[in-house]
Amino acid sequence: MIGIRAAAPEDAGAIAAIYAPHVLTGTASFEIEPPEKAEIRKRMASSDGLYPWLVATTGGSSADDPDAGVIGYAYASKFRDRPAYRYVCETSIYLTDASSGSGVGRLLYGALIDTLRAQGFVHAIGTIALPNDRSIRLHEGVGFRRQGVYREVGFKHGQWIDIGVWQCELNEPRVPPVEPRKFADMGIVRD
Repeated sequence: MIGIRAAAPEDAGAIAAIYAPHVLTGTASFEIEPPEKAEIRKRMASSDGLYPWLVATTGGSSADDPDAGVIGYAYASKFRDRPAYRYVCETSIYLTDASSGSGVGRLLYGALIDTLRAQGFVHAIGTIALPNDRSIRLHEGVGFRRQGVYREVGFKHGQWIDIGVWQCELNEPRVPPVEPRKFADMGIVRD
C-alpha cells in the first residue's frame, strides 16, 4: 500500500538518501554535491509553512513508523523572489529508482498539484533536464503543458544540458489576486 502524507522533519534523512543519486549520477538536478540531512531540514523549514513537502511511503504512514519507508518526495518552492511572483510556485519530485515507473510518481505529484490548487496558487512551474521522456509524461499526466526550452544552461557530467519549462494552471487568475493559503494552515493530516 502506498501512502501520501505531509513530510515531517524526521523524513529529512530519507529525502536526502533519495535525492543523492539524482545529484551524483543524474542530470535531473543541477546540484553537484548532495545535501546532507541537516540541509534538507533547513530547506523544508525555509518553506515558512507556505509551500508543501509531501512524501510517498510504503507500509505504515507515520514518520515515526519504522515500516513507513519513504520512496519518494515532492515539494513546491518559491518561483522567483520578487513579490509579484508569489501566486506562482515551482515544483519538484524525486523517487527511488525502485519506485520509478510504478505509478507512485503520478500519485505523489497529483497530490502535490491538488494541494497547491486548494491553497489557491495560480500556476505551478516545472523544469525538466532534457531529454527525459519519463518526467515529461509525468508532468503532462498531471496537467502541465510545455512552454519552452532553455538551451545548454547547465554543465554537468561533461555535457551541456537543456532544460524544458512546463506550466500547470492551478486556478483561474483573478484581479485582484487572492493570497495563497499556507500549507501549514490547510489542516492536512497524515494518512
